[in-house]
This record gives sequence, C-alpha cells and structure tokens, in this order.
Amino acid sequence: MKRRLPWWLGGILMALLLLFTFSIFGGNRPLGASTYVPFYAGILFGMNPDNYPYLKIVENAGAWEGVMLLGTFLGGLVTSIFITKSFRFSLMPTGWKVYKNNSILSRLIWSFVAGFILIIGARLAGGCTSGHFLSGMSQTAFSSIIFGGTVLVALIVTGKLFYKGEPK
Repeated sequence: MKRRLPWWLGGILMALLLLFTFSIFGGNRPLGASTYVPFYAGILFGMNPDNYPYLKIVENAGAWEGVMLLGTFLGGLVTSIFITKSFRFSLMPTGWKVYKNNSILSRLIWSFVAGFILIIGARLAGGCTSGHFLSGMSQTAFSSIIFGGTVLVALIVTGKLFYKGEPK
C-alpha cells in the first residue's frame, strides 16, 4: 500500500499557495483560471482591446493564468507517469460503463452538458469554478459560498441519480 500524505498538509500547502498569489511576489490577485480564455482569444483572433473593453480588464491576469494552467497540466502529467505511476487515458470511466452504458458518444455529450451547466453557474456567480473554490471560499466570499453549496447539493443529487439501481 502506498503511503499518502496527511490531508492537513494539503490544506497548509494550499494556504501557502494562496498567500503567495495574493502577495506582491505572486500575481497580487486571486487564483483563478478562466481569464486566460478571453486573453488568448484576443491574441489569437487579433482583437483590439479598444473595441473589446473586457480585454483591457483581463490583460494582466490572462498571461500568467495560461502559464499556470500549462504548469498544472504538466505537473499532473509528470506526477502521474513518474511518481504515482497511475497514468491512464480513457474516454470511458469504469463507473460510466458499470452504471450507464458503453457509448463513448453518450459519455461525451453528458460531460459537455454537465460542464456547460457548471460554467454557466460559475459565471452567474461572478467567477470561474477554480476561482470560487480556491480563492473565493478562502476569502469567505458570499458568491463563492453560494456556488460551492449549490455544487455540493448538485453533486449529491447527481450521484444519487447516477448510482441508483443495480450495475448493468
């Protein structure tokens, strides 16, 4: 059995990360991930910030968030391949096969629909999912607490609906 780090160590490391990102040595702003999308879309499509005022707002945040997400992806990939040796690529999780069906198309469609609903809810609450959970809740932002509570309730309801009945 592999030795796991204690849960509280993750909390301490997360607190240190948030302190760093809010400091002048870090981003001097909350930790989030969605601002990179309009930032890089503006670059990719040659959009002029004078015509799109939101691009001026995200100008400073978008650049480092894209690098942070790339680093997160590469860090997770390296960790899963070399450290935990748990890397696997699958379009069909075992739970989906056991409780739903073997259709990859069904899995992709439902994943898209669920992700779309989640991001709409996060934007209605004034942020992105990672921003609400990582930065907003640590600052006890009311919108983040509402979003987190709603996600928790939706998770429980979805789990009850998904796992009802016998495995197929």
